[in-house]
Amino acid sequence: MPKADLIFINGKIWTVDKAKPVAQAVAVLGDKIIAVGSNSEIKKYAGKNTKVVDLKKKLMLPGFIDDHTHFVSGGFQLMSVDLRTAKTPEEFALKIKEYAEKNPGRWITGGDWDHELWGGELPRKEWIDKYTQNVPVFVTRYDGHMGLANSLALKLAGITRETPDPPGGLIVRDENGEPTGILKDEAMSLVYKVIPEPSLEERISAIKLALEEAKKLGLTGVHDIGTVEDFKAYQELYKRGELTIRVFLRLPISQWEDLAKLGIQVPFGNEFIRIGSLKAYADGSLGSMTALFFDPYDENPNTKGLATDIVIDGRLEKWAIEADKAKLQLSIHAIGDSANSLVLSIFEKVVKQNPTWDRRFRIEHAQHIHPKDFVRFKNLNVIASMQPYHAIDDGRWAEKRIGKERCKTSYAFRTFLDNGVKLCFGSDWNVAPLSPILGIYAAVARQTLDGKHPEGWFPEQKISVEEAVECYTINNAYAEFAENEKGSITPGKLADFVVLSDDIFNIPAERIKDVKVLMTVLGGKIIYQSQDF
Repeated sequence: MPKADLIFINGKIWTVDKAKPVAQAVAVLGDKIIAVGSNSEIKKYAGKNTKVVDLKKKLMLPGFIDDHTHFVSGGFQLMSVDLRTAKTPEEFALKIKEYAEKNPGRWITGGDWDHELWGGELPRKEWIDKYTQNVPVFVTRYDGHMGLANSLALKLAGITRETPDPPGGLIVRDENGEPTGILKDEAMSLVYKVIPEPSLEERISAIKLALEEAKKLGLTGVHDIGTVEDFKAYQELYKRGELTIRVFLRLPISQWEDLAKLGIQVPFGNEFIRIGSLKAYADGSLGSMTALFFDPYDENPNTKGLATDIVIDGRLEKWAIEADKAKLQLSIHAIGDSANSLVLSIFEKVVKQNPTWDRRFRIEHAQHIHPKDFVRFKNLNVIASMQPYHAIDDGRWAEKRIGKERCKTSYAFRTFLDNGVKLCFGSDWNVAPLSPILGIYAAVARQTLDGKHPEGWFPEQKISVEEAVECYTINNAYAEFAENEKGSITPGKLADFVVLSDDIFNIPAERIKDVKVLMTVLGGKIIYQSQDF
């Protein structure tokens, strides 16, 4: 019998392994699990150099995996102006003024503002121009689908009253036709083009901040939505031995050909960095009223939302067919019911035209689903990649946007599971908090952030704690083709664990949000330990 490097005893270990769901102890050799069982069984693996950790009856789970983050952006957000808590236009402007004074001469980005906090009026460039005459500003709404540019940023981007709306985007204008500073979806790219690219070291600094945040929250894996430049930064951190999370990096679908020419197929890489999945956008967001619906918005009957330019001109369908043929995974953002239906139709064409393979289609967000389309998800084996925190956030105002009937099949966790659809969970950080604990709470309790739905917003869509944990572990491992390597506490798999302060299976749902991470273990190394443990 081999002697373990590390053993954990006296725990309540929820393994997410159907063959042995609950255990007391686990043994680790190198970066792998070698045994799971009772205290007496696992103590046999202890040698004179084995480190023994007493779990003190605490709950251990497989390390959390977040299946939808903008991880590098999240790191940059930690370095940028934070407008998430601004509750008035005055506070919004003041936070930008203070940041500009402390960081003279550099672009002000980040933001994460929410105009619903001050009644729904969209910010205007006039709110901040007097404080930022010499510094360009582009701060985005927390969903990332619209942003406010100050006058200098608009000037640098060449946006005037004559500038036409780009396909899939909108330049919001005042009653005189002048841009207000608000740019939606594709119109945002006009400003992004003139924001200087960060250096490799700046990118690495941002990732390091994100890594510190992640380890405190029990995360051992993320599915990041990033760029080739992010890939370089991750590789550099890996070479330095400083990468403390496993990254499944999804690159823009426009780059499918570059990967295909190299012969890369999903999942290419090692246990720390993998590529081969491609991200695309079919529509915008509910908060910006750019998510694409079959019927007009209740709040603004003049719009049904916006399809992206690559949907409008047919590139998305063409790229999807070719990328799938090259065995690259399709991972497409769709929020409105029409956008989801449209993406399912593209997937149907892909299946019809291309040879069969283990393709694991994904729809990112899958927020608002037409009732007829749940069975299509199942029939096409499409993964519903969802972010439960959005339900308790958007639930404050979603009915105002699209009415009660459409909200019945919004964030439809229960309906997806009941239809046999593979459900995966993530945060969408930095759009929402990175914490998987908050995500589990949101899926199980569905209590909106305004406290107005104590029994849950559309409570029939609640799921169990066990199901939510699976969505953050084994299901997410499956979504990145890694269910045989991680996602459960099973002999032979990677030794990635999280230890919690409370047993989330046996406390009231509303208390889950207050549970803390006591320890995070990655590949048999303790990368975070709370002072309380």
